[in-house]
Amino acid sequence: MRKLPKVAYFCMEYAIESNVKLYAGGLGILAGDYMKEACDNGYPVIGIGIKWKQGYGEQLIDKENCRPYDAYVNRYYDFLKDTGITVTVRINQRDVKVKVWQYDAHGVNNLYLLDTDVDGNDGDARWITGQLYGWFGEERVAQEMVLGIGGVRALRALGFEPDVYHFNEGHALFAGFELIREKMAKGQSFEEAVENTRKEVVFTTHTPVIQGNESHPIERLVYMGANLGMTKKQLKAIGGSPFNMTVGALRLSRLSNAVAQLHKETANKMWRKVRNRSEIIGITNAIHIPTWVDSRMLELAEKYDGSAKAREELWNRHMKNKRDLIDFVEKRTGVRLNPDALLIGFSRRAAPYKRSNLIFTDRKFIEPLLKSGKLQIVFSGKAHPLDDVGKRIVSDILEVTKLYPNSVVFLENYDMEIGRALTRGADVWLNNPRRPMEASGTSGMKAAMNGVLNVSILDGWWPEACRHGVNGWQFGDGRQFEDEAQCDAHDFEVLKNCLTREVLPAYYQDRNKWIDMMAASINTTRDQFGMKRMLDEYYNRMYIVK
Repeated sequence: MRKLPKVAYFCMEYAIESNVKLYAGGLGILAGDYMKEACDNGYPVIGIGIKWKQGYGEQLIDKENCRPYDAYVNRYYDFLKDTGITVTVRINQRDVKVKVWQYDAHGVNNLYLLDTDVDGNDGDARWITGQLYGWFGEERVAQEMVLGIGGVRALRALGFEPDVYHFNEGHALFAGFELIREKMAKGQSFEEAVENTRKEVVFTTHTPVIQGNESHPIERLVYMGANLGMTKKQLKAIGGSPFNMTVGALRLSRLSNAVAQLHKETANKMWRKVRNRSEIIGITNAIHIPTWVDSRMLELAEKYDGSAKAREELWNRHMKNKRDLIDFVEKRTGVRLNPDALLIGFSRRAAPYKRSNLIFTDRKFIEPLLKSGKLQIVFSGKAHPLDDVGKRIVSDILEVTKLYPNSVVFLENYDMEIGRALTRGADVWLNNPRRPMEASGTSGMKAAMNGVLNVSILDGWWPEACRHGVNGWQFGDGRQFEDEAQCDAHDFEVLKNCLTREVLPAYYQDRNKWIDMMAASINTTRDQFGMKRMLDEYYNRMYIVK
């Protein structure tokens, strides 16, 4: 068997265990699932991340005013192993010590976390690794210098010599700067160092939202020391001016990937004007099945033959998961939902394009369903601490829970535990972003493998999986609109039609069909969207040089 290349995987966040708050959302979920699968299968991969002192923060709800607020607490993780290694990164004209910890728990032993909260650093430096995505531009650059520059130096100190450096999002770009610096220190010219670094680096781009692709004034990179001696002209040649981290990563990698096949089209269109960038191929995201999927549902679906006994067993197991979710909701909110009524799950980061409140567009449509008890909806999600628009979206949902207190609930402080309960226990997983703004959407994969039927716009991963009326439903027929109001009006109408003409009748009038669809949902997604497939594809298409 051919020896596999050794990979160093850089990411700002990792979701390994719900209570280890090193993650914010989907990016961290993907990275955590990737690390677990690599461990499960013995791939020569190690991860580089940051030991966040407070993480992304808690987002709680002021019940009286229906407003989310953020709270931060210091976190202590006794299971982390002290490697005894400390490296130094010069940030804003002073040396900052960066301690290296090994994550060795929860099935993961190949992740190394960088920490500036160490003796010898000044007060500001100790807080560089304080809050994930916290504060403003200077703090972000400092954090990314720790991840990238400190990460490469940590690899050297650990004695791990990667064949491939994988940047999961543009946050890791400064690792490329450090690789260039190393080569120039050995006598290579800037151009030679850039070209040789490109041969070692691959890159994953995630978001089609332009604001999600971070940029900085070149002057900021210089006075923070991120340039590592490169001139402004050289920086501009890599990332433009202002310096865009995604553009820089596209230019410093030999190959890049988008996270779904539709996203590949969107990303290539989005970055088509960037000269000298790497090709963007499509490798669709996936999930770590043992983390997210009820193994009993997998077993029952695998032997499912459509008989009365098979249907009964699959349905009973689903109802156990649904009752577990209902118990979970009652414990968190005091609301007891009805196990016999159709239950929709919706959990997303609170961003306008995800349209959390689309289903409430016409109260004349939704109100009779909610008041009659035919429909109940469980929401969850977080807004970025500095995103006032996102917080207003959460507030809007909270106002709806007051109107329909027995049918609509919101679970505060969204995390892995909530995500696991919802994607196992709902009947339907609703997803209605404005196409093509959803890059992938791994929560839908988790739901699908648990027999929870997706009702979704043809965006992200769903166009690759959907068999309408067989393993779930699509609405919208893949139409895209330039005008947001037109898009929202159209998509609400087709969502309404899908719910009233297909989803609700199947649930209440044709239970056998519903159970057949649950089995099909599991069996048509388990292999294609399992993390083993994604990791193998990374190796075969990205890591191994043909």
